Amino acid sequence: MEQYNTLPRKFYERDARIVAKELLGQILVRVYKNNILAGKIVETEAYLGRDDPASVARRSKVPYSELMWEDPGTAFIYAVHGNWLLNIVTMPRGKASAVLIRAIEPINGIEIMMKNREVADTKNLTNGPGKLTKALAIDKRFNGVDVTKQRSPIKICRGFDENFEIVRRHRIGVSKDLEEPLRFYIKDSKFVSKK
Repeated sequence: MEQYNTLPRKFYERDARIVAKELLGQILVRVYKNNILAGKIVETEAYLGRDDPASVARRSKVPYSELMWEDPGTAFIYAVHGNWLLNIVTMPRGKASAVLIRAIEPINGIEIMMKNREVADTKNLTNGPGKLTKALAIDKRFNGVDVTKQRSPIKICRGFDENFEIVRRHRIGVSKDLEEPLRFYIKDSKFVSKK
């Protein structure tokens, strides 16, 4: 995975809806105990600023959400129902928005991921935001990590040239949502959390 280039900061300096779509097919990489754990991003959700009822930025800055206003390309990690969720900050600094990485297709370090999750089924290994963070051993310690740096313990690298159809649906598990569907996934992926 070291031969792949990380996505630059300017990739994330855009609307979360665009970034969420364009993250599909890119490679999420976690450097873990001298091993490379990696998977192709197959599902994302966009979270906007204060006008988004499902966003943690819907209120003014509070300590756990202040990273959403920071530099694009910053990992924003917080807990929901006992699971850590990995988000990547988007838009220029000072404009709150982020993309939640919902699911990946495991491609490297699968045995370690299975041990971390204590499961034997690869289809069920990383098909949800809490599952993928557990498989990749990502938790609050990595809140604020810059995913645009090549030497970062968490980074997102350019994917392979491939064609796929993107499906757009409403976000999962939110009590209030916008009319616009903000969940994106690769149509034929068996690693998506929910179709």
